[in-house]
Amino acid sequence: MKLYMTPGSCSTGIHILLEEIDRPFEAYIVNLPAGDHTKPDYLALNPKATIPTLVRDDGSVLTEFQAIAWWLARSAPKSKLLPDDAEGEARVIEAMAYVVGTIHGQGFARIFTTDTFSSNPDEHAAVKARGQQIVERGFAVMNGALDGREYVAGRFSIADAALFYVEFWADKLKIALPPHCVAHYQRMLARPVVQRVLREEGYR
Repeated sequence: MKLYMTPGSCSTGIHILLEEIDRPFEAYIVNLPAGDHTKPDYLALNPKATIPTLVRDDGSVLTEFQAIAWWLARSAPKSKLLPDDAEGEARVIEAMAYVVGTIHGQGFARIFTTDTFSSNPDEHAAVKARGQQIVERGFAVMNGALDGREYVAGRFSIADAALFYVEFWADKLKIALPPHCVAHYQRMLARPVVQRVLREEGYR
């Protein structure tokens, strides 16, 4: 398989899951600041111009974090990256959708790609401030979901890989995490696979 990724981005979560299931793959770096995601070769692969993109063994292309994560979990059932029951699986997808769609897509997106929300530079400070509000509220929600749990679903699942990458961003931006999220982030950092992935992506 081939993973098109950017170090330190949301694709880090998929990188972690690929290592967790121990599936061989080739990593292709997409340089977002250089505009690699808008070049014809990449758009032919993924016309959404997004990351991550996974090219599977049969040559088919899968995009969107949630879809890739779910497919990896279902294709490697022995790794137990999804709960065994429908309720548990639904809760994992619920959490992952909230993290990717709201904390990332509405919150951090306003911080990282401010000009996509307003072309007026005078409004950028307000856009970023709103993004941080969304991020902080999002972590408050996830903090409640983690109360009494080591991981989102009790045991490690695909939802934890999603939550980890936004916790990683918060750490880098010095955005304070609530206590259960701090514990989750530290628990994730202690996982050998996560440590290996961060080293491979250039982080220490």
